[in-house]
Amino acid sequence: MSITVVGSVALDTVETPSGKNIEGLGGAAVYFSLAAANFCPVHLVGIIGDDFPERHVRLLESKQINTDGLERAPGKTFRWTGRYHDDINERDTLDTQLNVFADFHPKLPQAAREAAFLFLGNIHPSLQREVLEQSRRRFAGVDTMNLWINTTPDDLQDVLKRVDAIFVNDSEARMLSGVHDLRQAADLIRAMGPGIVVIKKGEHGCLLFGQEADQVFAIPALPLESVADPTGAGDSFAGGFMGYLATCESVDFDALKRAVVYGSVLASFTCEAFGPDRLIEVDADQIAQRYAAFKALTSF
Repeated sequence: MSITVVGSVALDTVETPSGKNIEGLGGAAVYFSLAAANFCPVHLVGIIGDDFPERHVRLLESKQINTDGLERAPGKTFRWTGRYHDDINERDTLDTQLNVFADFHPKLPQAAREAAFLFLGNIHPSLQREVLEQSRRRFAGVDTMNLWINTTPDDLQDVLKRVDAIFVNDSEARMLSGVHDLRQAADLIRAMGPGIVVIKKGEHGCLLFGQEADQVFAIPALPLESVADPTGAGDSFAGGFMGYLATCESVDFDALKRAVVYGSVLASFTCEAFGPDRLIEVDADQIAQRYAAFKALTSF
């Protein structure tokens, strides 16, 4: 089965204690696509400016990522600039330039409409709704953020009624639910629509809440020798999660648990180099070895 992802394609400038990457390939849809493409075909839907390097498009296509839905518009590509602290979990956004992304209205090509799995990246909920109305998916996941939770709650609630899974970090889960306890938060979010709630906790791992009240799964993050750049790790997690799920005969809780591990595997690779460089070079053997490392880490 294939996946359609709709989200940002960007040129990122990132500074971390390990160095600096100037106007490198970035964007949530890029990280998601490169991670998911290890498991199944991916249809990428986004927008770029006429300044976006053609070599980046060719790179995505070389990974069997369909770019028919990647619109090129006159103007500049979306840009983000950030600086990470010595505590790599903390960062400052120094500059955000929406550019052509400001007027983006997703248009799904036929093949993208027909994809069985759909992932809605962190874009305005009204745009996520536009995508849902075009898609014939069987399973949909959604990402969101505190901005949309605070400023567009009605639009977001409408989207949540139509999706199967939501990916949020712990602070977003608390903000969306209005409670501090994450298990209670997951119960309240499931009541909004998505039967599956995935709460990302950065270096502290991930919590999965399935469709049944007793379906709870937790996994730590894999300790890495060094973290070069954590940008895109959450999007890579979602790509690994959804990509693996698209290979499963059914979306049961066992499949969801394995999907969490595969998502964590892809996220860990992302952190090892600037931008998506590590994702670009990773292969099936490396993924299998790191999956085994997660199993060893969590068995007792």
